[in-house]
Amino acid sequence: MKELKALFKKNVYIEVKPERIEQINKPQIPDGMWVKCPNCGKILYRGDLENNLKICFSCEGHFRISAKERIKQVVDEGTFKELFSNITSTNPLDFPGYEEKLHVSRQKLNINEAVVTGEGKIEGYNTVICVMDSNFMMGSMGSAVGEKLTRAIEYSTKKRLPIIIFTCSGGARMHEGIFSLMQMAKTSSALAYHNEQGLLYITVLTDPTTGGVTASFGMLGDIILAEPKTLIGFAGRRVIQQTIGEELPEDFQRAEFLLEKGFVDKIVHRKEMKKTLGKLLELHSI
Repeated sequence: MKELKALFKKNVYIEVKPERIEQINKPQIPDGMWVKCPNCGKILYRGDLENNLKICFSCEGHFRISAKERIKQVVDEGTFKELFSNITSTNPLDFPGYEEKLHVSRQKLNINEAVVTGEGKIEGYNTVICVMDSNFMMGSMGSAVGEKLTRAIEYSTKKRLPIIIFTCSGGARMHEGIFSLMQMAKTSSALAYHNEQGLLYITVLTDPTTGGVTASFGMLGDIILAEPKTLIGFAGRRVIQQTIGEELPEDFQRAEFLLEKGFVDKIVHRKEMKKTLGKLLELHSI
């Protein structure tokens, strides 16, 4: 009787859920190995992209890079000396969650603020260099960023050195309100005195350069360079379009448009940036 029942006994199978099947069949590729170009949509191998200075092989689109990567690309190896790294932001308005955001950015990026300032050589020529980092709260300009830039400008004036500032920012930092807006006047005043001393100031606009940074030191350079297709502007495209009630050109607020209108002196490919800066420093050292 038992043998007869066994013939009709239902076998127990392991249930495999559809998502488990998908997980088994999915290729095991480490996270972050491939990157999608935001400009053309092409999928790129991260290792090759980094070896190409983070420039897309397909469309020549320039990816955003960190301040440390930028310094490594343009400053002669072993010559960079960081200045004013101890200057950091506080929370003057007791803005909720601001201190936590600062802490996360500092831990993640290993820099204290959204700009790295220092002195180094480019193609053998001494210069002060300031590089903004969009990874640190979108490169926003708070009181510490303004103070670091101002001190770097004053340092270059005292040492009678040229200064190069790479901009990359969403504008003034809203978490500090009026304190961040005051940095526009402070940095501009320091640059005015630097100019009175007959010293060279070069601005390199990188994607994006907007808001209070554009409205102050970003557009005050004796020579203004930009990377290809860089977004450059003050207010947003949609705000401007709604205000004037007109359609704007497709390339409005892009480096190429500003070059055509005379706001930018030259668009420089990232691979040519160090060579170009070195040549400009050489011409102005005579």
